[in-house]
Amino acid sequence: MEKIIQLKVRKDLDPHQQLTIIKLKGSLISKGYTEIIHILDQDDEFHINTFETDAGQRNEVQQYITAFINAENLLDTISLK
Repeated sequence: MEKIIQLKVRKDLDPHQQLTIIKLKGSLISKGYTEIIHILDQDDEFHINTFETDAGQRNEVQQYITAFINAENLLDTISLK
């Protein structure tokens, strides 16, 4: 069974933050956690990035994302929804 994970991403990013977010998304795909990430507007400030992953990997994926956010100092830029 697939489980949906959502990321809330700030729209107004500097070039370094944009590159880091792209790296996170690329790593989620390259590690096999998902095949595609959908991007929708939430409002004027945020995008919602949505992807599906195997139910058995959900906790692992969330831990990976949280560790990445902390390591890259992106706490004000992206969060799990």
